[in-house]
Amino acid sequence: MKSDSFEHFDFRGKKTAIVSLGCARNTVDSQVFLQEARKRGAVISSAQDARVVLINTCGFTREAKEESLGVIAEWLDRKKKGRIESILVLGCLAERYRKDIRQGYEDIDVVGGLVPETDARSPGGPPVLLTPRHYAYLKISEGCNNRCTYCAIPLIKGRSRSRSEAELIEEAVRLERCGVRELNIVGQDITLYGCDDRRKRPGRSSRPGLPLVGLVKKILHETSIPWIRLMYLHPQGIGEDVMELLGQQGRLCPYVDLPLQHINDRILRRMGRPTPRREIVRLISALRDRVSSIALRTTFIVGFPGETKKEFRELLDFVREMHFDKLGAFMFSREEGTRAYGYRGQVPSKEKERRYHELMEAQKGISLSLLEKKIGRTTPVLVEEVTRDRRMYLARTPWDAPEVDGLVYLASPNKLGPGQIVRCRITDAFEYDLAGETI
Repeated sequence: MKSDSFEHFDFRGKKTAIVSLGCARNTVDSQVFLQEARKRGAVISSAQDARVVLINTCGFTREAKEESLGVIAEWLDRKKKGRIESILVLGCLAERYRKDIRQGYEDIDVVGGLVPETDARSPGGPPVLLTPRHYAYLKISEGCNNRCTYCAIPLIKGRSRSRSEAELIEEAVRLERCGVRELNIVGQDITLYGCDDRRKRPGRSSRPGLPLVGLVKKILHETSIPWIRLMYLHPQGIGEDVMELLGQQGRLCPYVDLPLQHINDRILRRMGRPTPRREIVRLISALRDRVSSIALRTTFIVGFPGETKKEFRELLDFVREMHFDKLGAFMFSREEGTRAYGYRGQVPSKEKERRYHELMEAQKGISLSLLEKKIGRTTPVLVEEVTRDRRMYLARTPWDAPEVDGLVYLASPNKLGPGQIVRCRITDAFEYDLAGETI
């Protein structure tokens, strides 16, 4: 029988697994879903052995929705063949299209929604991690107060809601006890942390500044986790206090994930992005001046409604000029309920694809040139795993976030373990990855 209630599903004694789709924030939600299921009697297992499968969907873009629907279809086929008993569809897609999914997929047992905002992260057995044990994501807030015209996240998840500082510090301490060596702080926009009841985040010159800064300082004080990384910072939220924090470095990785989305002022206004080009350029310059060896990651949207060839060329020239260390791009996805859905000047799909590939091809050359400059340098690297042929290790530098950035192919005469941090000399560079040897 179909239900909308994850909370009332009978998990007792049932082998349960989750298929987690989408971003790192969704990974955290999937961990909470599993931990909540375990509290209700589930036996956590692999997908191969499970009788109950949770599918935590993503509904952010058209491509993400198509992937989610494809995965649902695959598991429904397995259920039809008797390989599993129950399917629970959860997450953003289920929240946004609950009625359509209920009507279109008869054999789904539960069409739930977003992760329950309960104490599922609190002590109740060891934390459930879907990442390797040596790194984890700490999700500090849910929802978003920004008004980007293309984004459906506020429609799906609502306004920004911050977790308590005490709860987050407790979770960081628990993760360290479980062996976590890298903590990645995530949220839809982490600069909104602690600003839930304010119409706007504090200005760049405000004091005492962002609550985020105080939170990070307390995590640094209460834990000894070697690497702490900040991800998803809106440019409006990066002021003197954030740059001062990053400039201290120490255990804070010299890395900023700064989604810019575009650089043309007209397109930025249509996107609902309040930071104009001149301020973006100043911010990038300040970060590079204040934070030694900083790696800047950004994302851009190509094919936004009304984007002319000249405006795309401005974006492309900006990327070639700025030399971002890491860059991702999305083709504009027309999302129901957003203001941009009804904008005139929708760019044809083939033209969006052409612009996407041209931008990423430019970034490929930029990335290679930047990585070649690292040859001969020494840096700490965090070991991920040994390669299948067991001839070398996969590792990451402080300039590389897990899952989205590059790797170091590491040679070592000594046996190394996941989570170990060792000194490495860079010996070669590729388009997005490095090679090195321990010293």
